[in-house]
Amino acid sequence: MKKALICGISGQDGSLLANFLLEKGYKVIGSSRDALVSTFSNLHQLGIFKRVKLESMALIDFRNVLQVLTSNQPDEIYNLAGQSSVRLSFQQPVETLESISTGTLNLLEAIRFTGLKTRLYNACSSECFGETTKEGADETTPFHPRSPYAVAKAAAYWEVANYREAYGIQACSGILFNHESILRPKHFVTRKIVSTAIRISQGEKIKLELGNLNIWRDWGYAPEYVDAMWRMLQQDQPDDYVVATGETHSLEEFVQVVFEKFLLDWKDHVIIEKNLYRPTDLKFSCGNPQKAKEKLGWHAHINFEKLIKILIDDEFEQQNFI
Repeated sequence: MKKALICGISGQDGSLLANFLLEKGYKVIGSSRDALVSTFSNLHQLGIFKRVKLESMALIDFRNVLQVLTSNQPDEIYNLAGQSSVRLSFQQPVETLESISTGTLNLLEAIRFTGLKTRLYNACSSECFGETTKEGADETTPFHPRSPYAVAKAAAYWEVANYREAYGIQACSGILFNHESILRPKHFVTRKIVSTAIRISQGEKIKLELGNLNIWRDWGYAPEYVDAMWRMLQQDQPDDYVVATGETHSLEEFVQVVFEKFLLDWKDHVIIEKNLYRPTDLKFSCGNPQKAKEKLGWHAHINFEKLIKILIDDEFEQQNFI
């Protein structure tokens, strides 16, 4: 039985990945900064809380990382931890940089120091590219990060590449574009839009407050993306991959399609708040997943319309509207 350590198991991707690996027969160990106080609501929602071993691990504490890796001896490590909000990173740049780039470096150095024969997946981000062309960014596209979050992710990406080349560590980065599910925190914009639209359709007299609607994103379905993470670590030669749908849609279109599902005109229910704009925002972001398709045999099956339907159906179920 393979053992996998998921750093940041309480988040959307960590929980979905845990469920995916359990179905493949893995023993799953999950870490959180404080496993004694974390609620692990996503693990409970998926019904797998009792099937995973939980550890307290702060990635910025090298000694703590050494302890957890030495005691568990995982075959695979998935680094999904760290501050995950682009908007919040402008308010907490130091915490963002430390939790992502220093945390990743500690994992790599712990693997090198112990000589542990493990494979490391690092969660990189499409935000590293900055603006992309309509053809989509691929693995050769230069980085131009435009937020503290993106800067931290770019630093972690190069750390992984450096340790892979310098020390032969079996490590790779997945450059993931936006991917959504019901397990997203409610302050994330897609979840916020769907949740508020449902409440309005049920008669609540509320408004949906949003920032810039003239941004374009490549949105995919998160359960499909954790499959790509796993496939990367099954390769004999570690490499980095873009994971995306290859399609892009505007946030305004996302809002319009969601409200149309309830026969509502979004313009009657949305307020644009300038204070929700980011200091620097990406207008256009699209990925080219051709390499993942050719080498991993992976491609997205859930398109934009199907994604929105899934998000609405899952939100209804969670809110007990069905």
